[in-house]
Amino acid sequence: MEDSYVLHLRQQYQIFTDLYLCYCGYAYCKPLHSYGPAVRPNYLLHYIMSGKGIYQIDGATHTLGKGEGFLIEPNKQTFYQADVQEPWSYLWVGFDGSNVERCLRTIGLDGEHLTFRYTAEEEKLRYLIEEMLRHNVVNAQNELILQALLYAFLAQLSKGMDARISALNQSDRENLYVHKALEFIRNNYIDGITVNDVARYVALHRSYLFALFQKVLHISPQEYLTLFRLTRAKEELTLTDASVADIARNCGYHDPQVFTKAFKSKFGITPLQYRKTDREKARRSLEEEKRSAPSFPGSGGEVRYTRE
Repeated sequence: MEDSYVLHLRQQYQIFTDLYLCYCGYAYCKPLHSYGPAVRPNYLLHYIMSGKGIYQIDGATHTLGKGEGFLIEPNKQTFYQADVQEPWSYLWVGFDGSNVERCLRTIGLDGEHLTFRYTAEEEKLRYLIEEMLRHNVVNAQNELILQALLYAFLAQLSKGMDARISALNQSDRENLYVHKALEFIRNNYIDGITVNDVARYVALHRSYLFALFQKVLHISPQEYLTLFRLTRAKEELTLTDASVADIARNCGYHDPQVFTKAFKSKFGITPLQYRKTDREKARRSLEEEKRSAPSFPGSGGEVRYTRE
């Protein structure tokens, strides 16, 4: 048995798709209270506020206590049980969406890392859950508030789990740093960020970030940032009629001349020459497709419709 406080939301009313709250709550468990073996339809995070218990998945048993937690992934059979002498109390939050895996990876959780230790203020996590429980009436305002609270919960969890990176093996830790750096570049390249901004974001010295990029991607951070911007520029030159100056700004270059120089250095032609050449290639390709298309006998290559 458990004394619990729960908020359930019905999925069909969700207006968000990439990440959304399914349910949340907290509970004070009796000795040996258990759940499972069972399969969940969504992601579920538990954080232990007091006591201890076990979490089992894929034949492995994890003994967890205060300040620790575990992730349950959808469609994975799990079992968890409170200790007989020190039964745990925990809070939980269930969520789903198309972008969940990516969000969880940013804080170091995935199928290979299902348990964690949280070292920041516990009361902040509980406060956020209690705020979710307070907004239990279905309306547009509460849906937006719950969405904000879910992101705030994950952000707070991330803040308290930064130390967990040190528990990863060397290869996983390096890949996680590079992944965070690439994500920062993808989300902020338009703002004229520098490699120093990237290094500051992942809390690494610039020289160590350089070494990681060379090891994992075989390219420097500056080269990756430049290539990412110029690749985006090629897409805009092909797909839009925006001016070179506008495209330069859209790709993080405040000076169009600097952009043109970087583009020519990388691709051997100016942005305007690339646009003309690329569109000429597209025109020739369409003409070639038209010439090679099958024609109907006696129609001169056209389909004619007549009324009988």
